Amino acid sequence: MEQQYTFWFIAGTQDLYGAEVVRQVNDHARIIAKALDEDPSVPGRVVCMPAVRNAGEITDVMTKASADESCVGVITWMHTFSPSKMWIGGLTRLSKPWLHLHTQFLRDIPFDDIDMDYMNLNQSAHGDREHGFIGARLRMPRKVVAGYWGDETTRARVGRWMRAAIGAYESRRLKVCRFGDNMREVAVTEGDKVEAQIKLGWSVNSWGVGDLVSIVDRVTEAQVDAKMKEYRERYDLKTDDLDAVRYQAKLEVALRKFLEVGGFGAFTDNFQDLQQLRQLGGLAVQNLMADGYGFGGEGDWKIAALHRIVKLMSTGLSGGTAFMEDYTYHMDPQNQGVLGAHMLEVDPDIAVTKPCIEVHPLGIGDREPPARLTFKTGEGDAVVISLVDMGGRMRMIVNDVHAAAPFEEMPKLPVAQVMWKPLPDLTTSAEAWILAGGAHHTVLSYGLDAEIMRDFARIMDIEFVHIGKDTKLEELEKELMWNDLYWKLKS
Repeated sequence: MEQQYTFWFIAGTQDLYGAEVVRQVNDHARIIAKALDEDPSVPGRVVCMPAVRNAGEITDVMTKASADESCVGVITWMHTFSPSKMWIGGLTRLSKPWLHLHTQFLRDIPFDDIDMDYMNLNQSAHGDREHGFIGARLRMPRKVVAGYWGDETTRARVGRWMRAAIGAYESRRLKVCRFGDNMREVAVTEGDKVEAQIKLGWSVNSWGVGDLVSIVDRVTEAQVDAKMKEYRERYDLKTDDLDAVRYQAKLEVALRKFLEVGGFGAFTDNFQDLQQLRQLGGLAVQNLMADGYGFGGEGDWKIAALHRIVKLMSTGLSGGTAFMEDYTYHMDPQNQGVLGAHMLEVDPDIAVTKPCIEVHPLGIGDREPPARLTFKTGEGDAVVISLVDMGGRMRMIVNDVHAAAPFEEMPKLPVAQVMWKPLPDLTTSAEAWILAGGAHHTVLSYGLDAEIMRDFARIMDIEFVHIGKDTKLEELEKELMWNDLYWKLKS
């Protein structure tokens, strides 16, 4: 992760059981928090707060959690019974993501020794139900994870929710730079940028391409030489057209400066609005993506922002994340698949071979042949994620896929490619995607899955649609219909 994300672990109890029980609750809470903090599947720090015993302490800790910039989310656990009316003031003040961990300190019942002292202390089985009621009564978005804290599976599920909370944290401070507008007459890349800032926290604004051109014109040969040295270290140079590569280096230097000065985490461009730029950004954009920037082609600011957020959410996981586009199908009944690529800007984060720098005509945009990276991609389970504006709300659509290198070599297609088999099958997946209004641009992630993205959507209060192995079109159509009614009533 780019920074240290902190999660507060808060155990609930009450004074009814006496000072000794409260002491044990604190001791046990520290042990559980330490186990979470030290688990390699947990992406942030877990800090144990003192157990809360009454409404005042609960309100105080929740208010402080909401105000603490370093606190990304809170985890609550009821070791004993903690009357939930005490939690109303605190929970209604909580503005951070919330996970309710339903566990107990000891895994097994000590059948030979169990007595009322044990029962008074180890009341999670009904203490957490009381806590769960108030969450439901307040209709608060939250994640519930049930299981023994000592099991790796339970800790991993907590860690996965943490990634969603980290995504929410980063979302709320993201700035997106649009160079020009979106591709003309295209509907799905449009959207309500004001609503996106209200709901998701994204600051999305545009700058004229001329603002970038003026910086490109001031890039020095020494800066280009330094960038060329970096390219040679990172990639294999497979072209004699060094002028084209040097122009991409100049473009990257200018882009990077513009993004750094403006504090942007993501950006877009548009081949219909290049003005005096000699090339569309290829290698320049890909190298920026390799360093963590989000990107969306043709002005797709929603995907640019999502690309950046998913990159941060999946930091430390294997497989990579990429801006992607469904380009064409392989409809062989025995071996169906989707070819994902883009004109140039496929993220080298998903490369499994050392990328090569090549120069080829683009065939669109009426500019010089741009330098770009080509590479092989890996195999593994993944998701493709779309975010669309349905008018009044955002809808996130996630399709489970199995990604792999292209089924055969494509020597005349000079862009990086990946193929995937969408679940449950190409026909059902494509029909479901189209019924849901999914875009042609997506974010491909090998590291995240539908559960994590659902958690993110829940935190951000946006609609979520999942297409996977169990998807039935009849049920999906009903889900979309009910969702439409729900979100209209909710707004």
